Amino acid sequence: MQRRRSTTWALAAVIALVVAACGGGTTTATTTGGADTTAAADTTAAADTTAAADTTTASETTASAAGDITTDFGVDLEAGTISVGLLSDLTGPFGPLVTSIVTGHEVFWENVNRSGGINGLTVELEVRDTQYDLELHPQLYQEIKDQVVALGHSTGSPHTMAIRGDLEADGMLAVPLTWYSGWTDPNINANILHHGSPYCIESMNLLGYVAGAAEEPPATVALASVPGDYGLDGMAGAKLAVEALGLEIVYDGSGMIDPTPGADVTPIAGEIVAADPDVVFMTTTPGTLSSIYGAALASNFEAVWTGNGPNWNPGFIAPDSPIKDAIARDWIGGVYVEPWGGESAGIQEVMDLVGELRPDAPPNDYYGEGFVEAQILYQALLRAYENGDMTRAGVLAAAKSLEDVDFNGLAPNETFVGEPNDQVQRVGYIFRPDPDDLASGGTGTSVVEAEY
Repeated sequence: MQRRRSTTWALAAVIALVVAACGGGTTTATTTGGADTTAAADTTAAADTTAAADTTTASETTASAAGDITTDFGVDLEAGTISVGLLSDLTGPFGPLVTSIVTGHEVFWENVNRSGGINGLTVELEVRDTQYDLELHPQLYQEIKDQVVALGHSTGSPHTMAIRGDLEADGMLAVPLTWYSGWTDPNINANILHHGSPYCIESMNLLGYVAGAAEEPPATVALASVPGDYGLDGMAGAKLAVEALGLEIVYDGSGMIDPTPGADVTPIAGEIVAADPDVVFMTTTPGTLSSIYGAALASNFEAVWTGNGPNWNPGFIAPDSPIKDAIARDWIGGVYVEPWGGESAGIQEVMDLVGELRPDAPPNDYYGEGFVEAQILYQALLRAYENGDMTRAGVLAAAKSLEDVDFNGLAPNETFVGEPNDQVQRVGYIFRPDPDDLASGGTGTSVVEAEY
């Protein structure tokens, strides 16, 4: 594969500037709970629907306008509320991404609530900042578990795995912000709903696209990732793709990247440069990607760079980013929902509602992910209400019965019944960074292949 060579930059200066650039253009993290989230909601319908309810304890069966509704945790028919938990990395390595996803949740539920909620019940969010801390995540779960009927969001593959046993013991549903392949394994996912193309399959799609789109087919690949379920899942798919495409792995740094903020990753950049691959495939965090990429760029190394969706931060192509032009040239990425500015009815709804309810919020591709997660839970809550069972177990059972959940083109439809292999999502979006689009008010995400 033909590669262009960049001019030499001072290594320390590049890394410092790249890491600083990653924080640009993001919204402020917040741990606002349900009261603030639904302050503007019209709860008149909820009050009317549940005014006559006879509720004395959380575990009793209570009469409602639709019949008998059984509840236990997180649903208060007398108050007319449903509490949902979000365990979200708002200030850790994925904070810029997750903060926008939480904003998507907030906007989605504010719109649902003002339109009558779940048959008159107002949904309130209990948001906790996990900081992407593997010890803090289970602690915060224990803090809120008896306050909520389900988790509408749980950031991180190892973090969600860390509470999997508790979810099963408590009969609690969780919608994870993680595309770990295990979420479609019935031995793992009893209380978890998958969505989006798993890291393993996304890796195959990305490398397949890279190989097919190149003027001169690549021959060699370098791999590098963080450890754990996220990093090694991405690497598993990359290795399957490398084998199928007949490529050669000239550097294997699977699980070798330390994701701790401030960790020295220059040795990995040096190994990649020394191997001189045609393609570099990464499964890591935005901060570590920018550090490794910047160090490699400073060594005059150039290749096609690609990797799983959570690597990316649009701050890389911000006007003041020192890597703006280089990474726009080199990066090929994947996203799980249609980006901001797309044409589907689903993304148009996201754009309209964010514009109305968060008029100061900048365009962002990740609001749509919040809508997708919330839509899954919305359908589960509606089904549970129809079934007359809004206990935690009832909501979980309702979720597991959902078939062909439609996101109006915002994301591929999902189903949670049938054989695991039939449930797995295989479709995603391939994009190239576009600094001009970002500078003109877009998100800098230029889709080159939809439904790939």
